[in-house]
Amino acid sequence: MNKTALITGASSGFGLLTSVTLAKHGWHVLATMRDLNRREKLEAAARDAGVMEQIEFHALDITNAEQIAKISEMVAGRGEPLHALVNNAGVAVAGFAEDVTDAELREQFDTNFFGTAAVTRALLPQMRRQGFGHVVVVTSISGRMGYPGVSSYAASKFALEGWTETLRYEMLPLGILVVLVEPGSFETDIWTRNAKQTAGLQDPASANADRVAQWRAKLAHSAKKRADPQAVADSIAGILENPKPKLRCVVGNDARITLLMRRLLPQSVFERMIIKMTGMDG
Repeated sequence: MNKTALITGASSGFGLLTSVTLAKHGWHVLATMRDLNRREKLEAAARDAGVMEQIEFHALDITNAEQIAKISEMVAGRGEPLHALVNNAGVAVAGFAEDVTDAELREQFDTNFFGTAAVTRALLPQMRRQGFGHVVVVTSISGRMGYPGVSSYAASKFALEGWTETLRYEMLPLGILVVLVEPGSFETDIWTRNAKQTAGLQDPASANADRVAQWRAKLAHSAKKRADPQAVADSIAGILENPKPKLRCVVGNDARITLLMRRLLPQSVFERMIIKMTGMDG
């Protein structure tokens, strides 16, 4: 019997690649996305890989309680195990911390934190009944350290890291394996089509207006060096085949090197490095 995985945010980026990668490894994939009209990219990739029959498409906005309940009922009604849940869906709200409004901050948390937690809670009863399963939560290097311009995103990922680590301790005795995947900078839609700029970031009267231009220039430069996101999909596939995965899986040389430097360098030196590389020293 094929193993089954449910993946959120499967229309693009890590979710799309993970869906195809798992299908190529023989998994049956329940690919969920907020808008089924955006399934074309995944369908094309699945056809090219010859795995269309391995993938089902389902609508799921992870901030919609009714849709979450419907997905949970669908999974339970299949009468088959759910071997893995991959929480990948997320958005990015970019903006300087002092300019971000309460509403913008809540919008960021609604998807990245509350939505992910809600989907996980809805599907855990299925895994409890089975007595096994993997829960993968895709966070970010920004869940371990902050960067200028992405305070809201980092805050939501920090929160998700703490919640997921606690969940791991609670689920491990029940045979359910919970893992954090922490990518560095990869070429996905998270900072392009899926990104939202705060009003303050676009306000020429903002106290940070001059620094915004410098920050944008550095961001554009770093985008040219982003790595192939297939590495993240391959890491997730490896985790799901591992009976004893570690809590955290850092993916990307940039993420590993930055975490190492933060551990080895004096705090003042590390701060100057981050400020310079993000254009805040101008």
